Amino acid sequence: MPHPILAAKPGETLLLLGNEAIVRGAVEAGINFVSCYPGTPSSEVPDTFFRLAPEGEYTFEYSVNEKVALEVAGGATLGGALCLCTMKHVGVNVAADPFMTLAYTGTPGGLVLLSADDPGCHSSQNEQDNRYYARLAGMPVFEPSTAQECKDMTRDALLLSRETGSPVLLRTTTRVNHLRGPVECGPVSAPQEIKGFSKNPAQFVPIPAFARSMHDRLLDRIEVLRGHAEHSVFNAVSGEGRIGVVATGISRAYLHDALLDCGLEGQIRVLELGFTAPLPEAKVVEFLTGLDKVLVAEELEPILENEIRVLAQKNNLPLTVLGKDILPRQGEFNTGVLAEALQHLSGQGDFQCVSCEPAEGLPMRPPNLCAGCPHRAAYYAARQVFGDDAIYSSDIGCYTLGIVPPLACADFLLCMGSSVSAGSGLSKATKQTVVGFIGDSTFFHSGVTGLINAVHNNHDLLLVVLDNRTTAMTGHQPNPGVDPEPLGDDVAQVDIESICRGCGVDAIRKVNPLNVSKTLDAYTELRGMKGVRVLITEEPCPLFARRVYRKKPKMTAYVEDGYDMAEGVLEKLACPAFRLCDGKMEIDELMCNGCMVCVQLSDNIKARKRGA
Repeated sequence: MPHPILAAKPGETLLLLGNEAIVRGAVEAGINFVSCYPGTPSSEVPDTFFRLAPEGEYTFEYSVNEKVALEVAGGATLGGALCLCTMKHVGVNVAADPFMTLAYTGTPGGLVLLSADDPGCHSSQNEQDNRYYARLAGMPVFEPSTAQECKDMTRDALLLSRETGSPVLLRTTTRVNHLRGPVECGPVSAPQEIKGFSKNPAQFVPIPAFARSMHDRLLDRIEVLRGHAEHSVFNAVSGEGRIGVVATGISRAYLHDALLDCGLEGQIRVLELGFTAPLPEAKVVEFLTGLDKVLVAEELEPILENEIRVLAQKNNLPLTVLGKDILPRQGEFNTGVLAEALQHLSGQGDFQCVSCEPAEGLPMRPPNLCAGCPHRAAYYAARQVFGDDAIYSSDIGCYTLGIVPPLACADFLLCMGSSVSAGSGLSKATKQTVVGFIGDSTFFHSGVTGLINAVHNNHDLLLVVLDNRTTAMTGHQPNPGVDPEPLGDDVAQVDIESICRGCGVDAIRKVNPLNVSKTLDAYTELRGMKGVRVLITEEPCPLFARRVYRKKPKMTAYVEDGYDMAEGVLEKLACPAFRLCDGKMEIDELMCNGCMVCVQLSDNIKARKRGA
């Protein structure tokens, strides 16, 4: 049976994640080509396309990084394909170069870039607001607030891009990506016709002589898109009164609940903006006229607020514009925050932002490396050889959790791939010993260029490539180094060791990190060398191995009577399968993954067959 996301009939209702609804919207538009680099909160979009690819009539790929993903989609749309490219918000930093140029060249086949922003830093190193990118490039922006809008806006954004030749930014946030709601399906279009590339260097080759004209065309296109925004069904006015609220994104959903909670439904004039850029200026001015004050509710940066302030001034509108002077500029909103703001607007009290304060007295549950994770063994061995004598340069991945004591193997982190290049720079400037850690997917993403630079400039760096055979942090997506057999045809494996040798690294060692003695020996040997050297620790993520290879642990560890706490296994390894009961160390057999690292470290911890 075809999957419902592909096969649902017009009028049929599905219960979908926001991310799944985006997939349905693309299918309804007749999508031809999808590329991505996975990253939470966007990951379920490409993962769904990947799962459905055998049934779907589109081409899908996991690209090596976001820049490549957008360039691949960019080439496809220049050839006439309708394209969707997905990534999380910090990925747009990586893709910014082709992002800006595609706004100049245009997208003949149609191209939507999904930027999944992360207010609150649920899974990210910052809270950047990528609506700035769209304004910098001159792209239209859609911001859904429900699963239904995720589907509808994706479909309409793709078709708008194909019609106007402009790339479109679909800006979601974590709460929108991961909400679940009813989605009424529309008709599924046949895949769009791919007409092929038509040569026109003046349109597609942005050398300076052509780029100036491209910019003129871009400015004209923005005004055409503004006309679309003025009449968009995603921009709607409701309610009455002399107090107004302009809301966008998930703030619109919070606003609906807040109006009900405060008994103000229909008594406050509301402008909901879903097609937010270019700003529909005539619609906004019409909305503002006659208001005494207006609140702009948008998460993170005061982008709409500032644009509305300018509009009000240019049109001599005598009203007060409120926004980030009362609403927080960081983190997420919620219904309580907007309820407080509405009460303040209507003269029922001062805004205290009590709803933004974290709850007190709740137990902390810090993230931790999984039981049996091979990275834990690699970090343990590094600590035994280097201790605090080395500076540990970390990178983006689940292995960043090596920051947690007692492993404490993450001293600084900038961005993906920076463990190599930033680690090299610190070593060069300070002459301190630097050990860098990078995962296999991140190595392919942006570690290779840093490694080439380190070799070329004769840096002194030990780089540990933590190869767990998958892209573990974002949901076990494939990367160029994974075993191609479970993925089927049309994929090839790229060998990390061969890449390192091709980059000019001679000192390379490879170990299974679960073999503690060999890992210690490799660290010790490489510590005695200078220059660029690489240690590859190769062992599958146990969760991935269990799910994909159906590999179940055969052994479990247990603690014999007479275990001496002075041995320090609990304190040095801190596996989440360990527990302390009445002063005695125990191992939870249900959590134990059978890595047996602890057995190698203690004479009083033994192994036995699971279930025995």
